[in-house]
Amino acid sequence: MARKTGQIVGRGRHRWLVRVFLGRDRETRRRRYLSRTVHGPVRQAQSYLNKVLRERDLGRRVEGVTVTLDEFLDRWLDNAAKPKLRDKSYESYESLLRRYIRPVLGERILSAITPLDVQDAYQRMIDRGLSARTVRYTHSVLRSAMRQAIRWRLQAQDPTDGAQLPRLRRREMRVLSADHSRAFLSAALKTHYGPVFAVALTTGMRPSEYLALKWQDIDWDRGTVSVVRTLERSAGCWRFAETKRARSRRIIKFQDWVLETLKDLQGRTTQRIGSSEPDAAELVFTSAAGHPIYSDKLAKRFKAILRQVGLPVIRLYDLRHTAATLALSAGIPPKVVAEQLGHASAAFTLDIYSHLLPHMQSEAAERVEALLYPSSGLIVKATSPNQRKPAKSSRFQKPARVTSA
Repeated sequence: MARKTGQIVGRGRHRWLVRVFLGRDRETRRRRYLSRTVHGPVRQAQSYLNKVLRERDLGRRVEGVTVTLDEFLDRWLDNAAKPKLRDKSYESYESLLRRYIRPVLGERILSAITPLDVQDAYQRMIDRGLSARTVRYTHSVLRSAMRQAIRWRLQAQDPTDGAQLPRLRRREMRVLSADHSRAFLSAALKTHYGPVFAVALTTGMRPSEYLALKWQDIDWDRGTVSVVRTLERSAGCWRFAETKRARSRRIIKFQDWVLETLKDLQGRTTQRIGSSEPDAAELVFTSAAGHPIYSDKLAKRFKAILRQVGLPVIRLYDLRHTAATLALSAGIPPKVVAEQLGHASAAFTLDIYSHLLPHMQSEAAERVEALLYPSSGLIVKATSPNQRKPAKSSRFQKPARVTSA
């Protein structure tokens, strides 16, 4: 009877051994069994047993009901995620799953995981005080894995569907004003990392982009730089990688004083670094010891300078936001700013930064008003509702009567 219906044997508190007869091996004629330990209440073990029996009776592969989530995630990361992800993204995926999903669901049978199990894993993250962004990012990674399981026919349904995620609140963006930017640059240019901060504040490049710049990327005649790669540190080694997106590859115009700063830097650059790292002769920016610059250490230098000058302490990445805000404040067209930042569209750029520029609407209204009524001392008198309307024979309506103040 056990061969036909399967067995559920208690192995401890909330621990069950499920055993199912799968038939005889065609060559050796030996009996084949599926034995799997299921953790949880007995109904979960029964549910798993029912799934195995259903798959067996339908003549389908039972791999999906024999593999644990841990085993599947190992295969998914190696065979599906790693070939298409950058090293940094792959490490992030692996870390999120290892820290938040595997400890809770890793020993569960893949096909036995329910939406409630997934929701419980997310709730544990919330109870630990993790941010909504971390929970949502973890959900995105797990959802990608589950959908691949469906494509591999290891899963019938996606248990991440319908998960309730915490509301993502937009992080308050903090930038330096024009006055603060001048004070910061005045202090920063006296340090070894001054040229780095000058490029970061005036171009809006990402840290991984400007730290990967090579001298060959600069067109000295045109005063431009080509953004074509990023710099990453993985497993203790430096390596160049592709830009974040294809549209992130772009050409940016340097301000004249920044170009002169870089020419002076090039004349002083003579150091070399070890063979395991990108050649220092190629890199525009290196540490005082001649090594590639680690963004975390650069961020500490950045905050130290801010404190030294008495300015608000912001993130290193906020220099990118500062560059965009200053450009928009100066009246640079959003389309140009979007191209400089590597954004998909000007609409995306304005969606991010318009709330930091409340004066834009005021200036727009003033410019349109100046276009309609160029004389500065004019008052437009409202027309009375009972006032006689203009003759219908005129094709265009005349504007309201204008008199000087």
